[in-house]
Amino acid sequence: MKKLRDVHSPSSEAYDRARGALHSAMGEQMTTVPPPRRRRSWPRLSVAALGAAAVVTAVVIGTTGGGAPATTPADSAAPEAGAAPQVVESPLVELASAVQAAGQLPGDSSLVVKRWAAPDGSPSVHYTVYTDQGQMFYGDSPQSLAEGARRNDDQAQEHHRKAMDAARLAATGDVEKARDDMLASTGAPFGFGTTPEEADKAWQESYERRAAEFRRLGKEVPPFKPRPTGKEFEDLLNNQLWASTTSALFSGASNADVRAGVLKLLATIGDVKVEKAEAGGRQVLTLTGSPAIHGGDGHAVLTVSAETGLPISSEIVPNPLSPEPSKAAIVRYESSRVTLDDVKAGRI
Repeated sequence: MKKLRDVHSPSSEAYDRARGALHSAMGEQMTTVPPPRRRRSWPRLSVAALGAAAVVTAVVIGTTGGGAPATTPADSAAPEAGAAPQVVESPLVELASAVQAAGQLPGDSSLVVKRWAAPDGSPSVHYTVYTDQGQMFYGDSPQSLAEGARRNDDQAQEHHRKAMDAARLAATGDVEKARDDMLASTGAPFGFGTTPEEADKAWQESYERRAAEFRRLGKEVPPFKPRPTGKEFEDLLNNQLWASTTSALFSGASNADVRAGVLKLLATIGDVKVEKAEAGGRQVLTLTGSPAIHGGDGHAVLTVSAETGLPISSEIVPNPLSPEPSKAAIVRYESSRVTLDDVKAGRI
């Protein structure tokens, strides 16, 4: 199977439809809060995948890379939900508080316009509208976006709704629970609240389902990797949390509660370095996710406004020490509050 870095990124609409089709093919409901014994699979996303996520939230359906580290008996135990680190006072938490204090701007929907360079160098653009009622519409132009909205072609799936709910909970309630809910929205077989044996069984079953899907598609089946433990498992959780929270941000950035919640959730990731900087004459915060949580081939840098928390850009920085470093890429964002009526009329 090719590396994701070699595959042209699909549109957001195509990604979500493909993800839904894949889960349907696996005989699994597209849900984002698994039952106590996980039966779903969502692999670690490489930095290349996270770059695609910055563009369109692309996904890798291979197995988690890397061998399992040596463990102690405590490491081998199934993880407990709610074991997330406490949110500390950081520039992200302070910014989230400011976002909440400023309140919601007029409108009933969030519009995020994403711009990036296609592999051939040509400019690409994608529009996402996320309504306060939870609907989601996509388009590659104001006209196609308007057409989809007029048809009520709602692309929001259950994982979108649960992820957005988790972000809102982080903004206004229990950040620890919101973190667990956001992780659950990935559908990964983390095995929270189960025995080690049950967690291993769920991991094996999820691999077998993926392998069957690969065979159905005529793809080479990746080798099985043991359920991660210790630091590898922590990196996997942080990887999934980064991917899920930034995905929510890139869809609902202009919703104040979603944005504030995402900032608080990102503040719980210890391997994310937050720095103040200046870009284009404005004050910004840069959030750098370490290579450890992005698969080792590179790292991701998210830049947000230091005043509003709105996303400005998301960048992939290759790791020169990696045998197969990720390709450099950058996506830029423009976010605004709009009304769904204006979207349907093409007035954006």
